[in-house]
Amino acid sequence: MSEKLKIGITVGDVNGIGLEVIIKSLMDNRVLDYFTPVVYGNTKVASFHRKAIGVQDFSFNVVHHPDQANPKRANMINCWQEDVKITLGEQNEIGGKYAFLSLERASEDLRNGKLDALVTAPINKHNIQQDGFHFPGHTEYLQAKMEAQDVLMFMIADELRIGVVTGHIPVKEIAGAITTDAILQKLRMMNESLKKDFWIEKPKIAVLGLNPHAGDKGLIGTEDEEIIVPSIQKAKEEGIFCFGPYPADGFFASDTYTEFDGILAMYHDQGLIPFKHIASRKGVNYTAGLPIVRTSPDHGTGYDIAGKNIASHESFLEAIFAAVHIVKRRREQEELVANPLPFRRLSKDRD
Repeated sequence: MSEKLKIGITVGDVNGIGLEVIIKSLMDNRVLDYFTPVVYGNTKVASFHRKAIGVQDFSFNVVHHPDQANPKRANMINCWQEDVKITLGEQNEIGGKYAFLSLERASEDLRNGKLDALVTAPINKHNIQQDGFHFPGHTEYLQAKMEAQDVLMFMIADELRIGVVTGHIPVKEIAGAITTDAILQKLRMMNESLKKDFWIEKPKIAVLGLNPHAGDKGLIGTEDEEIIVPSIQKAKEEGIFCFGPYPADGFFASDTYTEFDGILAMYHDQGLIPFKHIASRKGVNYTAGLPIVRTSPDHGTGYDIAGKNIASHESFLEAIFAAVHIVKRRREQEELVANPLPFRRLSKDRD
């Protein structure tokens, strides 16, 4: 358990703030006491970003394979050799092309056990579309790459943890995607993750309603009464400690959210808007349900501030440490379960 973990890091869109927050996160050598970073990118591109934000005393140790990583340095694997024209703040094909090269190489090493976890810098969901990547985002790509049946987008920040039933789909499709099976599956995954990844023995989960006022007993839509309520009852029958549906506005406004270990929102913005407001730059996007551990910051490419040395790296650093903690909790639990104490029944007349 004391061995440092190798954390793979993708650079995201090279025209965004990804490399800026990566460099800022790794500049303090004290963080290297807890993990060995392996960044998948290109040293020339990294130097461009370093100079753009005025960082002098920092460089990457170039390696060709994670096994060569220096535990006392920030390491980088060059995923391409050609020169790249960086246009900070611009959305173009270059940003998407090299974001995918970074992600593809890192994901392959992760799947082959060469890394202990993956932290992904932000991509642009539009310009990354190309041969090999036809997905709404990182979450769906990694689900396919790791051959996972289902995943849960789980936003975490200290004691606040919010998952969503539907992720990156149009608003007009949300109601049709809210089914009993979908809600039950996400509740099972959240319950399991809270136990395994966060060591909460009996998680208490809140379920939000879909419609305003959670449908107001059928006056504002019937999904809450006909789909969500039965889903909660079935989950309880499976031993999942869950409650609701709660109207989302009052639930967060009244601080009721502080009473729960996990919260299941019905759709993306219902969960992520309050999460990002409450987390205040320290939020992490964790993909639960994968056989591997993947986290990312809760912000996007930040084109409007790219290269201006004003991007906060708090969320990115939180994402790295969240990955480290989750991996260690999983492994420690595996060790505990693998060698249980022998059970011996005592006789009734034993003193």
